[in-house]
Amino acid sequence: MLAAVIVVGMAGAVLADPSETDPKGIARDPDFLAGKWALDAREWSEAARRLSRAVQRDPDNADLHNYLGFAYRNLGRLEPAFEHYRRALALNPQHRGAHEYAGEAYLLAGNLAKAEEHLEALRRICLVPCEELIDLEREITAYRTQAGGQRR
Repeated sequence: MLAAVIVVGMAGAVLADPSETDPKGIARDPDFLAGKWALDAREWSEAARRLSRAVQRDPDNADLHNYLGFAYRNLGRLEPAFEHYRRALALNPQHRGAHEYAGEAYLLAGNLAKAEEHLEALRRICLVPCEELIDLEREITAYRTQAGGQRR
């Protein structure tokens, strides 16, 4: 019985990335919940509005800044997206999602070199290939293919 409890406890520890968990309980914030729903529904303006309100209440939450940057990026507003990705990474330099999304935003801006900097950061952070690393590698490969293999 104790072995089962230990295994279950360890499985939770493996699944929960300590660099991106939320000790403050932002998951109970109504604006965060509405913002996440809006992201899932691809309602970028509503997501940005609700997540901005959540960030006002919890300005030191890297996850909130990452999600808000994602909403702005999908609105085509790259400057505020970069601002929130930078803030997320200042709060948590190991934030895998912020590195992935910032790299993808740099590709949209035509800056392959900056995207590759975030890819290298993910290679240092992920001891084994993680989803964020794989996704950004795929986006960079697609970008290079579209650009005819030319670096910008």
